[in-house]
Amino acid sequence: MQHAVRPRTLLRPGPVPAPRPRTARVRSLIDADALRVLHRAARVLLDDLPQLTDRLVAVLQEQEPAYRAAVEGDATEIWQEVHRSLRHSISSLLDPRGARDGARRCSWKIGATRAEQGLPLDALLHAFRLGGSLVWQGLVDETSRTAPEDVRLLVHVASDVWNFVDEHCTLVADAYRQTERQLAWRRENRVRLLAAALLDGTSRIADLPEAAQALDLPEHGRYVVVAVDGGGLGGCPGAQADLAPGVRVHWHTGVDADYGIALVENGEEAVVVPQEQAPGARVGVSGAVDGLAAVGEARRQADTALSLCPESGGTVRLAEHLPAALVASSPELGAALADRLLGPLAHLEPADAEVLLDTLATWLACDGSAQRASRRLYCHRNTVLNRLRRYEQLTGRSLSRPCDLVEVSLALTARTLLRR
Repeated sequence: MQHAVRPRTLLRPGPVPAPRPRTARVRSLIDADALRVLHRAARVLLDDLPQLTDRLVAVLQEQEPAYRAAVEGDATEIWQEVHRSLRHSISSLLDPRGARDGARRCSWKIGATRAEQGLPLDALLHAFRLGGSLVWQGLVDETSRTAPEDVRLLVHVASDVWNFVDEHCTLVADAYRQTERQLAWRRENRVRLLAAALLDGTSRIADLPEAAQALDLPEHGRYVVVAVDGGGLGGCPGAQADLAPGVRVHWHTGVDADYGIALVENGEEAVVVPQEQAPGARVGVSGAVDGLAAVGEARRQADTALSLCPESGGTVRLAEHLPAALVASSPELGAALADRLLGPLAHLEPADAEVLLDTLATWLACDGSAQRASRRLYCHRNTVLNRLRRYEQLTGRSLSRPCDLVEVSLALTARTLLRR
């Protein structure tokens, strides 16, 4: 152990200079008598190490509740840990250079192990300081017993003993915090992997209980998946989605969207995500599914619902847009349907074709009412009817035939989706 030598310095006005790194102290400057007294007492403590260990374990049980529980859980492990730590500490008093690395490794391992076991850091640091106090008191007591006149010499090495304790408290705290960060990262990464597997539909049945615990969601609950456009979220999952108050949800950051696995209470699927969202927010909501095992299917539904959401924003619930979802789920068939139902208008002037298609879409949105469509289009009712008849003539379809009407509606939906 290195011993502090503090030369006298004059106090000068002005800024305090930055502390310089510690350098090796010259052994010849150390009080040889103080070292002799220290080493003599330290050798006695080392010979009496089992009894010293018993005393420290008893003090820990009495003064530190966290260690009291640890001793009750595994008394042998705690005793051996305390014994190793004391052995390295006292050996460092006798041979500072030779014992330094071993003592540091021992303290680092204790800090890492206790972090893994969840022992509070304050309790661990308290234990190290109690150990330092016990060793120092042992040095004083032994010297008082065998050579009372030499007790005063221990003052010259007191700072070195307590510097050693402070150094190892710092070391233990560093090991504890580093391990704590690693454990937190592992937990977060495990949660992320479990959530990703659920959303991908690749979870194993055996992993579902662990996933339920990690996500704090019941394994057999009823769920909807909420997909939120990931653009502009600033790294905060679901930041643009406004869910109903009290909804239990786990958010997961995806590549193109963020996903919320939301628990549905009492069959109230519709109220999980309000219709009104922040301006520009695009949200797709799946149908409800039973159990975490079905979350993968719900995620695919949420993706489909999100693809139907207009660029201006809003909430699309898949259950309310099933025909459009059918088209969106098979873009190739949607394109073929649009070409078949709308292709005959391709030979018209683009502006003319656009007028016919807008009229047709508006008429369908108005439930087949030419009067209401004319008000929206700012034209006469007969103009709407004439445009509809012209469409029928160009395509050979009849808007009064239910089968043709369904196909036209799906074709217009496909056209809108394909133009995005």
